[in-house]
Amino acid sequence: MNEKIRDQIKIAAEIIRKGGLVAFPTETVYGLGADGLNSVAVAKIFEVKNRPTFNPLILHIENIDRLNTVCEIPGDKVHDLIEEFWPGPLTLVLPKKTNVPEIVTAGLDTVAVRMPDNLIALELIKESDTPIAAPSANLFGQLSPTRAGHVQKQLGDKIDMILDGGKCSIGIESTILLIENDDVTLLRPGAIPLESIREIIGEIKLFPKRSEHPNAPGQLAFHYSPQTPILMLTVENIEKHKDEKIGAIFFKGNDSKFNFEKEIILSNNGSLSEAAANLFSTLHKLDDLQLDCILIEPFPLEGLGVALMDRIQKAVAKYEMR
Repeated sequence: MNEKIRDQIKIAAEIIRKGGLVAFPTETVYGLGADGLNSVAVAKIFEVKNRPTFNPLILHIENIDRLNTVCEIPGDKVHDLIEEFWPGPLTLVLPKKTNVPEIVTAGLDTVAVRMPDNLIALELIKESDTPIAAPSANLFGQLSPTRAGHVQKQLGDKIDMILDGGKCSIGIESTILLIENDDVTLLRPGAIPLESIREIIGEIKLFPKRSEHPNAPGQLAFHYSPQTPILMLTVENIEKHKDEKIGAIFFKGNDSKFNFEKEIILSNNGSLSEAAANLFSTLHKLDDLQLDCILIEPFPLEGLGVALMDRIQKAVAKYEMR
């Protein structure tokens, strides 16, 4: 890490300590951070994002000592998950301690916590000397940001600082697990596939996909949506929109003979990891082209494909529900 970014982190940490808002990179997406123990600062996140206050936030920490200050650790499975996947894109929902403001947890007695695998994020938390509450640094329900420019476009004039750490390496949000003694429940599929988690702790319960009263981020019926209408890439939808300017997103290749206005392949070699890293950036790119609609090819429901389809189905739902 060069001296320039170290100086920027110190400035950003001072903003966090004084109750301001800083957008910062993680390995998943850019987060919009505030002092997680300062309820007034956290309230600014909801205001800037237009985020409903019934939707909980994730606390970001830099070490296990910090974890012990905000939550209880029930059972050995938590330790097994932390040892295997932290730092990394895994969020654990655990019993909270009384110092965590209710606005962070939406009044629930649990708190979502993760340790990001990004040096800038970890140094920012350490320098701020507080857990940082941070949802994705975008307007509520819109595309998650994987570059600093994405944050600037949506929130640039509304927050105090953007720490530019380049492109996020993973590009899709964390997997979220609820831990209740020996029971583990998936609340949101994400960057760590269920198969990898099952190898460490065994069976996992599946939470209903949609919730009007979420106990973790990413559980609402629609989310992650571009401003351009987005639908699944099917023969029927191509025919329905054939006279419009269509942007098409393919997983690994275009098997269609249709002449789209713009088409993008996420991974020429069929890598789900590469597709995940490119998904939100591609949606941002197409959203800027003034297209009439975006059609996206479904992903295989295996590994990271489960999390990718979760995001796409919620983006599509916004327009299917109209």
